Amino acid sequence: MSTKLKVHLSLLAVNLIYGANYAIAKMAMPEFISPFAFILIRVGMGSLFYFLLYAIFVREKINLKDIPLFLICGLFGVAINQICFFKGLSLTNEINASLLMITTPILVVIFSAFIAREKISTLNVTGIGLGVLGALLILKGKGSFFTFSSSTMLGDTYIFINAISYSLYLVIVKKLMKRYHPITVICFVFMAGFIPVFFTGWHELSQVKWQHFTPMVWYSIAFVVVFTTFFAYLLNVFALKKTSPSLVGIYIYSQPIFATMISIIMKKEALQELTIVAALLIFGGVYLANKANTKVEEENILEEVK
Repeated sequence: MSTKLKVHLSLLAVNLIYGANYAIAKMAMPEFISPFAFILIRVGMGSLFYFLLYAIFVREKINLKDIPLFLICGLFGVAINQICFFKGLSLTNEINASLLMITTPILVVIFSAFIAREKISTLNVTGIGLGVLGALLILKGKGSFFTFSSSTMLGDTYIFINAISYSLYLVIVKKLMKRYHPITVICFVFMAGFIPVFFTGWHELSQVKWQHFTPMVWYSIAFVVVFTTFFAYLLNVFALKKTSPSLVGIYIYSQPIFATMISIIMKKEALQELTIVAALLIFGGVYLANKANTKVEEENILEEVK
C-alpha cells in the first residue's frame, strides 16, 4: 500500500470517527457526565495510552529547546480546542457550531501561508470552495442555518476560538512532526494539554455519579476514549507526518457526510439527492486539495535537486 493511500485512508478513518462521535457521545453527555469531566477523562486516558506506546516502542528523547513548542501544541491542539468546543456547544446550537467549524480548513490555509510560508494555490482555494459548498448543502438539508443571534453569541465565540485553536495546532505541530516520531509528538502534546484540562475538569469529574451509568453510557465513554481520542489523534499525526496541514484540514468537510450516512444507516434520516450532491462536492474539493499538495511536493523536490 502506498504512503499516499495510507494518508487518505487515515484521514477518512479520522473523520468517520468524528462523524460518528456526535451521536455516540450524546449517549453519555450531558445527562450522565458533564462536558469538562468528559474532556478530562478523554485527555487523561489518552495521555496514559500514548505514554505507554511511547515508553514501550519509541523511547525517543526530545530536545529541551522544543519543550515550549510541545506546550503550545498541547494548549492549542488539546486544551483550548476541546474546552472551547464543548463549552461552546453547550451555549449554542449544533447548526451554528457546524457552520463555524467550516472555517477551520480556511484558517489552516491562511495560517499555513503566514506561519509555514506555504503558497495559496488556485487548486487549494477551489477545493476549499467546493468543500464549503458541500458542507452548506448538508446543513441546509437539516433545516435553516442562519440562526445567529445575541442568545448564541457567547457559544458561537467559543466555537470560533476552537476553530482558530485547532487550525493553529495543525500548522505548528508540523514543525515537531519533521523532528520526531508521531507517537513521541502526540504523547508529549497530550501530556502538555492535560495540565490545563485537569484544572478545568477536576471539580465536574468529582461530581459524577458513576453508579447511575448504564451499559450504553460505558460503551459511549469507551468509544470516545479509544476511537475519538486515541485512534483519531494518532491517525491524524501520522497523516500530518506525510502530508500538508491544508489537506488534513479540508477532510473536516467529510464529517457531516459521515454523520449523515450513520443517521441513514440507523434509519434516523432518509437518503436525499442533496446528500449525494454534497458528497460529490466535498470529495471533489478533497481531490483538488490533494492535487495542490502533490504539486507543492513536486516543486519542493525540484528545488532540492537544484
